[in-house]
Amino acid sequence: MKEATTMVVVGADVHKHTHTFVAVNEVGKQVGQLTVAATGKGHAKALGWARGQFGDELTWAIEDCRHLSARLERDLLSAGQQVVRVPPKMMAEQRRVARTRGKSDPIDALAVARAYLREPSLPVASHDEVSREAKLLVDRRETLVGTRTRTINSLLWRVHELDPDHAPKPRSLDLARHQQALRAWLITLDGVVAEMALDELDDIIALTARIKEFDKRLRALVRREVPTLLGLPGCGELSAAKLLGESAGITRFTTEAQFARHAGIAPIPVWSGNTAGRVRMTRAGNRQINCAIHRVAITQARMPDTLGNAYYEKKLAEGKSKTEALRCLKRRLARVIFNLLTTDHNNRQTPALPAAA
Repeated sequence: MKEATTMVVVGADVHKHTHTFVAVNEVGKQVGQLTVAATGKGHAKALGWARGQFGDELTWAIEDCRHLSARLERDLLSAGQQVVRVPPKMMAEQRRVARTRGKSDPIDALAVARAYLREPSLPVASHDEVSREAKLLVDRRETLVGTRTRTINSLLWRVHELDPDHAPKPRSLDLARHQQALRAWLITLDGVVAEMALDELDDIIALTARIKEFDKRLRALVRREVPTLLGLPGCGELSAAKLLGESAGITRFTTEAQFARHAGIAPIPVWSGNTAGRVRMTRAGNRQINCAIHRVAITQARMPDTLGNAYYEKKLAEGKSKTEALRCLKRRLARVIFNLLTTDHNNRQTPALPAAA
């Protein structure tokens, strides 16, 4: 039966091969359920089902599973639907307190929908090709760096087996001169260990070249798209790219407080009785944004003659510990970074903008 007069939330539990959808009304009552294949045709089937049953007043609440939910999210956004990302931790908590026991795909999808009803201020998803490009480039670069690190660790043990005195300096094998010096020594040796070490060194040299190419692309991207953010003291090009990519469209946050909460930087109260006023940082939120802002905060706290350093020293003078002062600085930086990203977004000229009448 069609229920077009009420708002309907469609919760999605996503998997590699199937997606399960459960629709609930504004009071959380289940009004529909559907399982489809995790393909473009399956997504179109789910969209047609939801529109046919419940009209156009739809909100799609999707458990934020990164790669698993990305394709579904893009298809729904392309169809003009409103999509909200629900953190898995919030879904799990909703399932824990629900009267329904056990675990299944419909139960999880229902928990996702009801989690959104409990927290309607969750940031909506958005199509933002600039931030998506930055995220894809940063993620691929980090994968290459991780592969290179594992290869370096293996190579160091082989060098230690051959001759500990020829071990390169710590954290030096990403530099060409140290790579070539080690290679010149390895080619003079015989045996399988030396052969394997030389093969791994060639992999490291090739990975380093590929990482540098990604560095160039990211450098050009952030200089073009977020020059205002890049001007923030302590915010390097990789941190700027991380913030741009993980924010996934800064306009989906209506306030800087929403952005800080999404980043896990907004303080939460943890007091009772004589401990009134005590707070701590939430352990939820986007840890990638949190990490990037933490790097900026650490750098500013050490940089003299900066506003961040002055604010950090002020909090120390008020009697706060170094950890508490750094938390305050991170919260302040979240506000600054939100405003800078918003400024860059407003100044950005994208081909998707329609021509002025």
